[in-house]
Amino acid sequence: MTDVAPASLPTPPYYAVVFTAVRTAVDHGYAETDERLLELAAEQPGFLGVDSARRPDGLGITVSYWRDEDSIAAWREHAEHALARVHGREHWYASYSLHVAKVERAYGFTRPADL
Repeated sequence: MTDVAPASLPTPPYYAVVFTAVRTAVDHGYAETDERLLELAAEQPGFLGVDSARRPDGLGITVSYWRDEDSIAAWREHAEHALARVHGREHWYASYSLHVAKVERAYGFTRPADL
């Protein structure tokens, strides 16, 4: 069994920001910036967690979870995040889409360790 697991989240309602992107071949500090932004997001009021996956062909999906829309707006306006978004459009992403959704219900499953 691995240590990989979905984000541990509170009982809904809360918000999910779904960022789906296709990367370019250009790296120019992407990995470092991505790690830094995850650290910064985790420090923001209202941040609840994140799930992320990337395919070898460059398509990636990151879902960040937030307490409310004000928390999402504050993160969007964070100066370092704003600079990273500009750099992303200029260098890292061939395309992306962003969706904000209110989570009304959530459930999950975890296989017992002894199975």
